[in-house]
Amino acid sequence: MTARPANAHQTRLLRLLRDEGPRSRAQLGDQVDLSRSKLAVEVDRLLETGLVVADGLAASRGGRRSHNIRLAPNLRFLGVDIGATSVDVAVTNAELEVLGHLNHPMDVREGPVAVFEQVLAMAAKLRATGLAEHVDGAGIGVPGPVRFPDGVPVAPPIMPGWDGFPVREALSQELGCPVMVDNDVNLMAMGEQHSGVARSVGDFLCIKIGTGIGCGIVVGGEVYRGTTGSAGDIGHIQVEAEGRPCACGNRGCLEAHFSGAALARDAEEAARSGRSAELAVRLAAAGRLTATDVAAAAAAGDSTALDLIREGGNRVGQVIAGLVSFFNPGLVVIGGGVTGLGHNLLASVRTQVYRQSLPLATRNLPIVLGELGPVAGVTGAALLISDHLFSSP
Repeated sequence: MTARPANAHQTRLLRLLRDEGPRSRAQLGDQVDLSRSKLAVEVDRLLETGLVVADGLAASRGGRRSHNIRLAPNLRFLGVDIGATSVDVAVTNAELEVLGHLNHPMDVREGPVAVFEQVLAMAAKLRATGLAEHVDGAGIGVPGPVRFPDGVPVAPPIMPGWDGFPVREALSQELGCPVMVDNDVNLMAMGEQHSGVARSVGDFLCIKIGTGIGCGIVVGGEVYRGTTGSAGDIGHIQVEAEGRPCACGNRGCLEAHFSGAALARDAEEAARSGRSAELAVRLAAAGRLTATDVAAAAAAGDSTALDLIREGGNRVGQVIAGLVSFFNPGLVVIGGGVTGLGHNLLASVRTQVYRQSLPLATRNLPIVLGELGPVAGVTGAALLISDHLFSSP
């Protein structure tokens, strides 16, 4: 993809076609503040660039029927969501429909070189299926703070060896296309906003509970990243004075007391101490436990597993309650690997938020699980790069 929109009007038209699908010239005219002649000029210029194409006849509105306009069907974006323990890679078209999606276990602590070798292998596998002859741009999510303008992780607590690594520059050279990089939970929020449960909400919080915990903040339909890119790092809010040591170097952080890693550690301790026969059986069979094991034990009626989930949900709910009182969002979305704990977790979170936040803030506040699962991050990554490419230089 070499062409870019020449001005803000073309940017608006491209994003409309991306988000709402093919439109006739008349329908586009209903949605943008342009005269009929100016709209015709801008659409014709976009047609000349090849970014959009004519796509069949539109329904008649009383005069001569015009062609629908749609984004070029050969445009392809790569969405990459790097988690602490796995990597998701997807190919989308220009309308952000996921055409192919792969997941592979990967420990982010192996470092950027090993992780990106895996990413490139997965991207090559997707391209080999014929889904994409080329990639026009790629969005990358990483599980740590990112200096957004530069696409560089900064002192990420669970990503040793990644501090200052030039992710955007390195991947752009390897893939031969523009690349944008952001924190993974910001991309999850963008994905849920574009295609998931937050489609009609302008102000919301998206909480990701996985190996770590983070929060995507959306204000007026746009991700809020803060001055340096670290907004939403709620996993390192202290929930217990002089509590457990955290990977960030402090003590008592939320992430140290409830996250995928913390839950697995607590479950293994419960199994070894004899407090949970169900977890002990699972530990003996696999040699380790995960949040999935805790969810299964809870579903089987294990009281210790249920207590672990409720205690963790209470801690998360206490932090979210403070955020709700401060931000007054219209929605709270909870996603990430630990959401396999389901409605036991959600019920504990809701109880704390509704109990601790002001009634005015919670009166009409839905707290829900995300709809898209692992597709949220890769969709948000594709949205990130398309926002960049569908903007005038």
